[in-house]
Amino acid sequence: MTSTPKDLLEAIVEIRKQLCVLHQQLVTNSLVVWTAGNVSQRVPDAELFVIKASGVRYETMTDDDMVVCDLDGNPVDQFNTVDRKPSSDTAAHAYVYRHMADVGGVVHTHSPYATAFAAARKPIPCVLTMTGDEFGGEIPIGPLALIGDDAIGRGIVDTLSNSKSPAVLMANHGPFTIGEDATAAVKAAVMVEEVAKTTLFADVLGPLQPLEPAVIDRLHDRYQHVYGQ
Repeated sequence: MTSTPKDLLEAIVEIRKQLCVLHQQLVTNSLVVWTAGNVSQRVPDAELFVIKASGVRYETMTDDDMVVCDLDGNPVDQFNTVDRKPSSDTAAHAYVYRHMADVGGVVHTHSPYATAFAAARKPIPCVLTMTGDEFGGEIPIGPLALIGDDAIGRGIVDTLSNSKSPAVLMANHGPFTIGEDATAAVKAAVMVEEVAKTTLFADVLGPLQPLEPAVIDRLHDRYQHVYGQ
């Protein structure tokens, strides 16, 4: 076996630390319960990504519970200090990384408001400026796909390849989000739950008032290219 470059090892150590913190953000924002949900991040300049181990409780999670996998979703023993099976959603994450080169982070949750839309197989309409800002239009519904192979990943890629949205609601399952890194994907997961909640409340009050496409485009362009530092 060839020796591993020092910078690659250091990158993996840092990603493990980041992912451990980001998984706690899922808990803080009430996006997950028990052991459900997962965050992954691509390792720069390597055919690898790091993802949470399967069935790990958030309150006991450590850096060692982050499993290094190749882009087919197989654990890479030389980088894993302890024996852990990767998340049951690993195949979906791997498929996204193989087919969306600009994606550096993927998140899956069962956050209740967004998952309610997924259960009803209804996209979240763009009725809030926040939705226009973050998602560039409605948050789409992906197909029904069962866990265990590439089906979920194919559904994510097929749906988001034709959308500005960094989030998809997989039918009867829940939201998956993508980003340039894991932090961006976690932010999208937080935001999709927030707009799902507000939109559901608004729908109770009366007919929703969708934003016009030109308005959405202006909002999205400003938020993506002007907002922030």
